[in-house]
Amino acid sequence: MILLLSALGLAAAVGYLAQSIGLCMVRGVHESIKGKPEFLSAILLSGTTAWIAVFVGQSVGLPLPFRAVSADSWIAVGGLLFGLGSALNQGCGVSTLNRLSRGQLQMSATLLGWILGWCALAHWPPPYEPAELGSPSPLSYGVHAALSLGLGVWALRSHNARRKLWFSMMGIGLLAGFLFLFNSSWPPSGFLRNLSAALLHQDELRWPAPTDYALLLALLGGMVFAAWKTRQFQLQLPKLQAWLAHLVAGVLMGVGAALALGGNDSQLLLALPALSPAGVVAVIAMLVGIGLGLDLRRRLFRD
Repeated sequence: MILLLSALGLAAAVGYLAQSIGLCMVRGVHESIKGKPEFLSAILLSGTTAWIAVFVGQSVGLPLPFRAVSADSWIAVGGLLFGLGSALNQGCGVSTLNRLSRGQLQMSATLLGWILGWCALAHWPPPYEPAELGSPSPLSYGVHAALSLGLGVWALRSHNARRKLWFSMMGIGLLAGFLFLFNSSWPPSGFLRNLSAALLHQDELRWPAPTDYALLLALLGGMVFAAWKTRQFQLQLPKLQAWLAHLVAGVLMGVGAALALGGNDSQLLLALPALSPAGVVAVIAMLVGIGLGLDLRRRLFRD
């Protein structure tokens, strides 16, 4: 019970930090295009603090969920589709929940589309089977440790806004690392994957466990609390056109996440800390997809 309560507290803290800092890869890419890459850099390096959870897990004999997986062209296709969907949605996986917790009900259509996309792909799976490459070496975690400590010292000596940004992002990576020790499918994309599999196969054994629902509610609770504290909550009833647009975006994100072996949350907080080739390819493709999607939105709006 103590372990479960601790995990729920960690999930709520992740939700609070994600909402407070405005965690979103789409925002990061948009700011980078405008010549301000620091926000995106902080997102991409948020998982460098996962080495602390790995050290603790090894010390107490817990199985580690961090595994490297081989890359494939389908991984890139999935990342590209996920990025395009995120740009159309104006928010990636975690930021979809952020906006939903602020009262933007159109994001529920994104979640529905995600499930539909994942289920649709299950009927036509891609012809590839990614190979597991094993756990990262201690040297790789040593690099992570040096990098995260260096970033922490640099941010500590900088201005307040930079300190808040980097310590919030690296704090999310640290808390997420401990959550992965408790439940490797706790991120929203992992929950939606399990839910899609259960709906598709009508198999009671595939349904998310009660702890999965509890962790998701704790994550949302932290987001809602942060939105209430900063007075960002405002209930919005979107028009039918907005519902349909977010539904299509969700389908693209669901198909993309299935092909890429996870959404951007799993890639940033689990795959990249493990230096997984599949994670690196997926994240790069997601960034490209978001950039293309933002350019498409700009052209359509201009025209």
